[in-house]
Amino acid sequence: MRAGGYQPRSSEGGVLHGLVRDHLETFLQAAIARGEGTGLPDFVEREFRDFLGCGVLARGFARVRCDACRFERLVPFSCKARAVCPSCGGRRMAEQAAHLVEAVLPTVPVRQWVLSVPHRLRYRLAYDHRLCRAVLHVFVRALRSAYRREARRQGLSGGETGTVTSVQRFGGAVNVHLHFHTLVLDGVFVHEPDGTLRFHAASPPTDEDVRRVVARVRRRLEHLGVTGGAGADEDVDPLADESAALAGLSRAAVLGRAALGPRAGRRPVRLGADPDAPWVERHVPLHAHEGGFDLHAAVHVAAGDRERLERLCQYLCRPPLGQGRLHRLNDGRVAVALQRPWADGTTHLVFTPLELLERLVPLVPRPRINLVLYQWRPGAERAVAPGGGGARRDRGRHARAVPIADARRQPA
Repeated sequence: MRAGGYQPRSSEGGVLHGLVRDHLETFLQAAIARGEGTGLPDFVEREFRDFLGCGVLARGFARVRCDACRFERLVPFSCKARAVCPSCGGRRMAEQAAHLVEAVLPTVPVRQWVLSVPHRLRYRLAYDHRLCRAVLHVFVRALRSAYRREARRQGLSGGETGTVTSVQRFGGAVNVHLHFHTLVLDGVFVHEPDGTLRFHAASPPTDEDVRRVVARVRRRLEHLGVTGGAGADEDVDPLADESAALAGLSRAAVLGRAALGPRAGRRPVRLGADPDAPWVERHVPLHAHEGGFDLHAAVHVAAGDRERLERLCQYLCRPPLGQGRLHRLNDGRVAVALQRPWADGTTHLVFTPLELLERLVPLVPRPRINLVLYQWRPGAERAVAPGGGGARRDRGRHARAVPIADARRQPA
């Protein structure tokens, strides 16, 4: 793998920490200049500064002692960052996935539905959580209707299902790509004549079923005035009024381009790319496009495969950037490994330190915003929780309302 005579060195522990430590102040000054005198919001700057103190004993620690062998260890406090810190992100991923499998999702088949939205709508959703929840509400209603319709074909009425959604703010290219990963119980619970609840698995969806769901989502959002196209309020940008710097970085990151420095407006350098590679179109099962909206539903987990379900939950809850994906180049730039090679052979994207920092900024969510949401129909917790009540027991600590259901967030 070569590009311009440079080769990535092996991944080093603390590559990202070193970049933030050495270039954060320069980056913040560049952002102030980009925002015409106004810098980034406090919550964004705080996330980067807390990351620099993650695992530093001087910032606080707990003293752990084994009563049996008297061994002692000092455990430093973590920063609990939600986008920048790979260590805290990895820990949160493992904890949330284990919680979903052990206390939330019952032993029934599960199907993943992934909805992507047009580029313009991604920018609007990134920092407007009310609008983000409204789009998710429409999506979950469309899925619920599809499952109830399938149940009626089987002669079942009054069936209900449940969903867990991870709102992911990032794409594989460290770009702003807000989309929804929704795990749906692949069937419905129905009240039997004796008062018990029984799960009835749904038939596998067809390509037409997926197309129908995404078309319904698009129509409903157009009816509500939420689309990816330009409208009458094209020039109204609340994010720009709040922080011109954050708005500029977010717009550039949605398009995958640099916003600062001499390469502003350009895409990152690609390693492994073949400029003469032909465009290849291939049919992907259970995949549909509709007016900029994209829906995929091919991932299915059988009822008893809890190990695979946990891996899927980890994928939903993963952090934006793992430490192992970063490689220093000899000239000081950083190559970010793609999770999967692109169709043209691209395996790495190359950023300057400032370009990488500006890509991370829009991935930081606002404080106290839930990115993992449960959507159960009211009263359905007893049916869908493992053991017949685990989700209900969690309700006191993690309850948050959504328009169609109860939503409980995971511990931070």
